[in-house]
Amino acid sequence: MNQPFRRSFLKCSAVLVGALTLASAAPWVHAADEAPDAMIRRLSAEVLDTIRSDKSLQDGNVARVMAVVDSKIMPNVNFRRMTASATGPGWRKATPEQQQKLQQEFKTLLVRTYAGALRQVSDQAIEVRPMRSTDSDKEVLVRTLVKGKGEPVQLDYRLEKTPGQGAGWKIYDLNVAGIWLVDTYRPQFAQQINANGIDGLVASLVERNQANASTKN
Repeated sequence: MNQPFRRSFLKCSAVLVGALTLASAAPWVHAADEAPDAMIRRLSAEVLDTIRSDKSLQDGNVARVMAVVDSKIMPNVNFRRMTASATGPGWRKATPEQQQKLQQEFKTLLVRTYAGALRQVSDQAIEVRPMRSTDSDKEVLVRTLVKGKGEPVQLDYRLEKTPGQGAGWKIYDLNVAGIWLVDTYRPQFAQQINANGIDGLVASLVERNQANASTKN
């Protein structure tokens, strides 16, 4: 990943993290009836104030970011689907224990990446683009632009509609500056699986997370 893209990726990923923390800012009792673009618009409208009001988030405090992820973000993301998509065919061969470990280590990798990116959030604003969809759609694409200093950056969300308890729209992938998050990790994961199996992928994620933790200490 080249450095200019990486900077944009981190900055916009931080916007995603901040946006989803807003589950605490508005009740989710109407989430099942809320249109996906309206959901993104509502959350994005308050995201910057939320980040600015929490200095530990601004400082990229990993423990604080992880706590926010667990309590506010994960209920609004289909992270199992995100991890399965990044893992590819190997996911179906993984045991339930391996799948759980993959999800945990992948989440830790993303959180540690995005924690540092929160420092870059300052004067950005989010524009939600017009969306084409019907009431019967189960999956949609919500396109947004992150506007601040310099050129606007594309930040799009793939969402799915979930039924039953906790019904509503859940994010399962995002696109930063033309590159989807799942597509970014899939070849890396496939290389590890082909070389060392699922356990090898888990081990590589553990190693990366430990290295990231050491770097930030």
